[in-house]
Amino acid sequence: MSLKVVTVFGGSGFLGRHLIRRLAKTGAVIRVPVRNAEKAKFLKPMGDVGQIVPIAADIRDPAAVAHHVEGADAVVFLVGILAPTQGRSFQAIHADAPGMIARAAASAGVGRLVQVSAMGADANAAAEYLRTKAAGEAAVRAAMADAVILRPSIVFGPEDGFFNLFASLARFAPVLPAFGGGGTRMQPVYVGDVADAIMAGLTNPATNGQTYELGGPEVFTFQELIKLALIHSGRPNKPILPVPFPLAMAEAWILEKLPLKLLTRDQVTMLKSDNVCSGTLPGLAELGISPTALAGILPTYLDRFRPGGRFAGIRTA
Repeated sequence: MSLKVVTVFGGSGFLGRHLIRRLAKTGAVIRVPVRNAEKAKFLKPMGDVGQIVPIAADIRDPAAVAHHVEGADAVVFLVGILAPTQGRSFQAIHADAPGMIARAAASAGVGRLVQVSAMGADANAAAEYLRTKAAGEAAVRAAMADAVILRPSIVFGPEDGFFNLFASLARFAPVLPAFGGGGTRMQPVYVGDVADAIMAGLTNPATNGQTYELGGPEVFTFQELIKLALIHSGRPNKPILPVPFPLAMAEAWILEKLPLKLLTRDQVTMLKSDNVCSGTLPGLAELGISPTALAGILPTYLDRFRPGGRFAGIRTA
């Protein structure tokens, strides 16, 4: 499919910036509706002059959404939140917004829509995060049956919020917590592979109407992932403390009331279930993508957390 104009909701985020680089190479004009257009200006040098256009927009506003999808060949929905904030609930962002955007895209005659959801999305899930992700998928499907839905596991890469968080905490925390004992299984997927999957969804007609689970080549426990963050940030001997779920819930009850919301009860609930591919849906292989291993990527960005800095111990002439 020819991509002349693409609208990417959430394009200034972690995954968005990797997708924008790929889209820019196609020559398409890329509209990026975001909450703060000034903060999204870093995207503009990824393309030619005037090719990438950050736009201040509220994805909860039907009129604004309709305006930004008008004339687009394709639409991508990347918006997601890990915890509700004032005016931005799970229902509003994960369920209502993608449904509204899909209906506007269908009305405007947009040819392709790719929605990035989450692995484990299920209407009957215990966690509200996953239930609203499933509701968003259903709303998108109802409006555009040919939409492509991607369900990634934990996404890793230079700007991720998982490995960077634990590597950063390790600099000052005496121990790192492994909630629920750290036995929950996860299948981290590289951000570049997810961006490639979105590109496949935008350009390959064989993906029409499909839902894909995106996981990396290896499965790890939560505690093993924390250990990898410590190893590659130069603190391999930092203790990891298993925290039972009841205690984690009590801690989350307090932490979710803080402005930064470092941990919420909904996140603890999600950690009670494995986050791995089910095997019942197609994945990266069916998209022709070879998954990237953690071992080749983590050292390229966690080294900045090493004691003394990234270049500590390196001699110069």
